[in-house]
Amino acid sequence: MRIRTADEQELDRLADIWHQGWQDAHARILPAELARHRTRVSFAQRLRAALGEVRATGPAGAPTAFCIATGDELYQLYASAEARGTGAAAALLADGEARIAGRGFRRAWLACGIGNQRAARFYEKHGWVRAGNMISELPTPDGPFLLEVWRYEKALADRPGR
Repeated sequence: MRIRTADEQELDRLADIWHQGWQDAHARILPAELARHRTRVSFAQRLRAALGEVRATGPAGAPTAFCIATGDELYQLYASAEARGTGAAAALLADGEARIAGRGFRRAWLACGIGNQRAARFYEKHGWVRAGNMISELPTPDGPFLLEVWRYEKALADRPGR
């Protein structure tokens, strides 16, 4: 599966994927005061700010899934409904892990909404281990929203030549 850097012209489609995926995975399990800030516009703004770190699957101009990795964190991973089960998320997860390892980190981490069992099973299937709970500072227009989340970690393989 081809993984590529997302293009600015794809921001609308990527925001749609993120918004729908967030609604599917989080709307029922996270506080309403956070959900009111998780609009399509907010996702588009966050994607624009992270554009250099956004990797995608799907044809140019029609992405089907995306991943954002910043520092040692796998920050976001979302697949459109039609891309679920195709291997796109697994390919993006591996790409994110490789990018984090390429930055010199030996361990990656990610935050997963408490109760998001589908995501938890996916991460665990791919070698991620729940390390415990943590407080995540989520960006909102009103300032950081503090949310307890599951913290997952994964030891990254040493890359040749290091």
